[in-house]
Amino acid sequence: MGQGRIVFESAAEKRRYVRTMFGRIAHRYDLMNRLMTGGQDRRWRRWLVEELQLTAGSRLLDVATGTGDVIFTALGLHTDLELAVGVDFSLPMLVNGRRRAEAMPACHRIVWAAGDTLCLPFPDNSFDAVASAFLLRNVTDLTVALREQHRVTRPGGRVAALDIPRPPDGVWGTLFRFYFHQLVPRLGGLISGQGDAYAYLPRSADAFLRPDQLAEVMESIGLQRVRYRTALSGIVAIHVGVKA
Repeated sequence: MGQGRIVFESAAEKRRYVRTMFGRIAHRYDLMNRLMTGGQDRRWRRWLVEELQLTAGSRLLDVATGTGDVIFTALGLHTDLELAVGVDFSLPMLVNGRRRAEAMPACHRIVWAAGDTLCLPFPDNSFDAVASAFLLRNVTDLTVALREQHRVTRPGGRVAALDIPRPPDGVWGTLFRFYFHQLVPRLGGLISGQGDAYAYLPRSADAFLRPDQLAEVMESIGLQRVRYRTALSGIVAIHVGVKA
């Protein structure tokens, strides 16, 4: 891997790198998210959950759940969910999520599952809503990942994704790139001891799609009424679509 865009020899190499990398930063993942975003990531996850339009008895799947922030946000807003399932292929992330959940009154409604976003271990039409946060730019096949999320969503249910798209052009994008590429890796190295992991994260955004391009991919796999909202002048985007 060099400077700028990341180059992997194969999809398998990227998958191994991402899995190992998230395992190495799991112990400081939540703290770094708060520090990198000034605490704004909590608000973005709340917006993500609101876009799902959950109701009493809903079944939620959080793909690449990490330590469970989306699930905890959803249960905080909707105490009457039937079930919240968090799936991730990083065991250290899942372990930290389960530890956090032990203190929650609604922990009996949470199921933690090991699984790959490209082959979700659930039957068709299993969930009323599927969410992901900061996942899509890390997958080896974006179309397959979204098709899997579409597959396990019931008809009429929603698929929503929060992520950092390719930074916008102009002065603001330049300033963000400087922050993300120069300051975040130094902070990540100081807090987690894994500066290389936090050097990967901004490069993954540089290699990702713009919000309108991601919306087109979501439409191409069958999601309808796809729309998105951005925050911080396009630095963060939340996309949502409905399964026909």
